[in-house]
Parts: sequence; C-alpha cells; structure tokens
Amino acid sequence: MSRSSASPETLSIRRQLRAAVDGRVVTADDADYDQARELFYGGFDRRPQAIVWPTDTTEVAQVVSLAAEHGLELAVRGGGHSTAGHSVSDGGIVLDTSELKSLEIDTAQGTAWAQTGLTAGELTAEAARHGLAIGFGDTGSVGIGGITLGGGIGYLSRRHGLTVDSLLAAELVTADGQTVRTDADTHPELFWAIRGGGGNFGVATRLHFQLHPLNGVVGGMLLLPATVETIAGFVAAAEAAPEELSAIANILPAPPMPFIPEQAHGQLVVMAMICFAGDPEAGQDALAPFRALATPLADMVRPIGYPEMYPPEEAGFHPTAVSHTMFLDRVDTQAAATILEHLQASDAVMRATQLRVLGGAIARVPDDATAYAHRQRAIMVNLTAFYQGPDDRPGRQQWVDGFAAALSPVDDGAYVNFLGEDGPARIHQAYPGPTWERLVEVKRRWDPTNLFRHNHNIPPGG
Repeated sequence: MSRSSASPETLSIRRQLRAAVDGRVVTADDADYDQARELFYGGFDRRPQAIVWPTDTTEVAQVVSLAAEHGLELAVRGGGHSTAGHSVSDGGIVLDTSELKSLEIDTAQGTAWAQTGLTAGELTAEAARHGLAIGFGDTGSVGIGGITLGGGIGYLSRRHGLTVDSLLAAELVTADGQTVRTDADTHPELFWAIRGGGGNFGVATRLHFQLHPLNGVVGGMLLLPATVETIAGFVAAAEAAPEELSAIANILPAPPMPFIPEQAHGQLVVMAMICFAGDPEAGQDALAPFRALATPLADMVRPIGYPEMYPPEEAGFHPTAVSHTMFLDRVDTQAAATILEHLQASDAVMRATQLRVLGGAIARVPDDATAYAHRQRAIMVNLTAFYQGPDDRPGRQQWVDGFAAALSPVDDGAYVNFLGEDGPARIHQAYPGPTWERLVEVKRRWDPTNLFRHNHNIPPGG
C-alpha cells in the first residue's frame, strides 16, 4: 500500500503511533517494511499496518491502548519464533519488544529483573558472568517473554524445572493500558495463568527470575547412528540419568557438516544435545551410558561455559516447516522402529523427530501449580518436516499427521510453545481439564474483549 492509497484512518493511526513512541515505526511506505515484517520462520506473508518498537513500558501501554481504541489486531513480538506466525499481524499492529533490553542482576540474592526484549542467549551470557544461570530452551535467539510465558523447557529443566518455575514476578501491560505487577501474593490468579498460559493476558515487559549458581556444564553434541537400539537406548539412558543431566535428541538425516564423516551424510542419526549441570567428573560418569550405545560419529561433549550450549545461528535462515508436538509415556523399541520407518519413508529435504526426556524437577511441581499442566508426562515429542513452497505443504502435513497417529492413537497433550496453526482443539490439549476453565476465568477478568487474541487463544467466554 503506497502513501497515496492509504485510507485517512490508516494515515491517522500511523500519525498517532509515531507521536506515541520515540522508537521506530515502520509502515508499508518504508523501504525496510518487508524486512521488518519477517519472522524467524518463513511462509508467512502478512502485512501489518505498522511495526512499532516501543522504548519503555509507557510506550508499550500507549500502543496497546491505540490498538484497543481502533479495534486492531495486536501481535506481540519478541524473538519472532512463533511457529504459528503469531509474531506478525495481517492488517493490525506489531508491537516488537526488542528495544526493551534492561537487565538488573542482584548477585547477593541471585535474582534478575529482565526486560522482555532480551533473548535467551543474551540473558544467559550476562548471568554467566556472575556464575549464575536460568534455564530457557535450546535456541539462543528466542525472546525471553514468549518462551517464559509458555513454560520453558530446555537444558536445565530436569535440574531446575521449567523457566516458569524460576519466575518470581512479572510486570504486564494489560488490555486496559495499565501496568500491573503480579506475583504469588499480588494478583495470584494472574500469576498462576501467565506461567504457561502464553500471551493471553497482557504484554509482559519485565520478568523477575530466580537464578541458579552454575559455573559451567559438561555439554555439547553427541552424534550416534540411528538404529532401533540407539534410539530406545538413548531415551532409557536419559530417563535413568541423574537430574543434573538434560538431553534433547533429534533423529534426522545427517547434514553435510564438516565434523560429520562424509559417509554418514544423509543417513539417519541421533543428533543429541546433552547438558550436565553439576560436577564435571560426575558428568563424565553420567555420559558413559550414552557413549556406550554405539561408536559415536562425533563426540563434542566436554566441560564448557553454559552459554556455549547456544551456538551461533545462521543469519537469514527462515525455514518453512510443518510440525506436531505431543507427549509419550515411553519410547521403546516399537516406538523407535516407528520413528525410523516414517523418517525413511519421507523425501523432505529435512525431517526430524525430537525427543525431550522430562521428569526430575519438572515433575515435582503439582499439575495445578501453574498453567503448564503436563508435569507427569515422561517424554515430549516434536515431529517436523520442511516444505518447499505452498504446493508442497499439504503432503508434508499429511506425513506429519500420519506419523503422530502411528506413534500414539490417543493424542492427549500439547506444549503450547510448539503449537503451530493447529486450531482450538489442540489448544485445549495444551490446557487439559480444569486448567482450561481456570484460564478462561482469568482471561475474563483481565482481557474481557479478547484484545490479546493473536496467539494460541483462550477466549474469555460469556
């Protein structure tokens, strides 16, 4: 849309936004508009009226109020990693928090107040300078707001629980444009809801975390040939491992990386990221069962600083993919055979099965303590296939759906941070039983008009 074709209302909204914030406001008239509306994931061609970068909480509140006043869809973007494309709007406003970078670490208390424009990698690197850490996910460029509000499952989960288990308080801009602090004693129902309920209740601008002493880990990549025995054995070893050890295993065709033997390129492998957050000598002992599964194709697990668990990411990489997230109670040899069968049957340029063994500190928290309500589930499974253009997508989606059904005929759970464009039924699976009804009540109290709906939405009902 050129300036001359923009409606008077659109031009008025643009003027109001530019008057409301000192930060950048990019519209379709600007040369960097196409770049500004890009997300980490490709395949989303949505055209917002404006992308706005507030510089403080007051400006966030003004953008929220403008969106409400004009009835515009509001997309909140941190790192832009939403697999459903929720980080960009079609015709609405994108509120990008990435200019909110303030971080205050209290080394005496081992806590941090962090603005939500920070990424997981940025906060991790700064905390490590003080011998402290908090667990986020497995990708450093993810914004801390999105991953925290959805739960947060990563390299320290079995040791310290989900990210939300280390959340002490939060500041939100709510649908009425007010800034609210919430914690266990102040608006406790809201605090319960934001620990897993996503962005349904406001724009998180600051988060208060309990940090954990950590001067380093034994961690890195372990690459094994993918067989029924190595897949089932890896899961069994991860379940039996000390809680200091968390592992994320990806079964996929080996990419042509220089540290992978050339004869293994394109062959199915178990590419595992392992992190032992404890004594290095004990870490080597804990790793022995994994290394004994098969002769490793590559073994890069060693004592490292925790930030090294987040390696540099490829600039300009915007994959187009379909996926399915689910939970399983076990991955035995039968499930391992099903995984291999389906991966071998696909010709997608990249397809993968990701296995995250849970338990440990995650499972010691009651299901109803937070809006993340899958505390007793043993293994998280994510199935993914890249697609090449819109015509290729339906076939890849059919493969993913069939794969999920073969692994478990009863699909009774989902992790909200890994949901794509799955629809309301799958959102209900992320919030089972009474969790859903309780979230609806909180939504009704804090966002009765459903302003914050461009997400895995919990409608207020009534």
